[in-house]
Amino acid sequence: MKKPINNVFLTYASDILAETQSGLTSTEIGKYFSAKSLDHNVEIPHYKPPFIDVANKRTAFLENLQKFNSDQQFEIIKELSDRLSHLETVKDLKTKLYSMYPDYIPSGEEILKSELVIETKHWLEPFKKSYELYNSSLDKFDKKIYQRNLIDDLRLSLELLLKELLKNEKPLEKQIADVGAYQKAKGISTETTNMFNTLLDYYSKYQNKYVKHDDNVNEKEIEFIVDLTSTFMKFITKH
Repeated sequence: MKKPINNVFLTYASDILAETQSGLTSTEIGKYFSAKSLDHNVEIPHYKPPFIDVANKRTAFLENLQKFNSDQQFEIIKELSDRLSHLETVKDLKTKLYSMYPDYIPSGEEILKSELVIETKHWLEPFKKSYELYNSSLDKFDKKIYQRNLIDDLRLSLELLLKELLKNEKPLEKQIADVGAYQKAKGISTETTNMFNTLLDYYSKYQNKYVKHDDNVNEKEIEFIVDLTSTFMKFITKH
């Protein structure tokens, strides 16, 4: 069961997002909460500035925020944190929001913020074409565009990476032997290389059966494929 977002955190968030100098203006607060009020059918006390009967806009923000349930409060704080992401205090707020209330993170978003994806992007960045396709697939994943193109982007991104690393033009399913030789030259153990290549072989077969020649993607498997592709890429570029 999700724990409610407590009032201490709501106050903390309100003080940052409606901070006097760099936070939302009273007009922005009124417009934003008016839209959320209509979206969720929630009555709010402060929707048109100047806000009366409150000391400042931070208090107006807090009193509006308190009218929503915890799921809606998480959504509001997240959205506004994204809007004000250029501020260091807001970045810290979002980090605290995600660490203290992980149960509210939308399905799939955890993987986009994971250390695996962050590190994969770091090591992949020098490989421009592969990097662009990897980011394209993550963008589709973030927008819940669960189509074959998402998985195909991942496949092609990995294929382009291997072509550049191994200096050949072979399709993914033909790279197993070359990957083995490459890893052996890097000093990777035979056991790890065999495990990597076995998974890569199954990965290629999955792509050919369910994605490359068909539009038969199982949404339940997408997160696993994102994780697996990222693991392949991170390992082979980092080591």
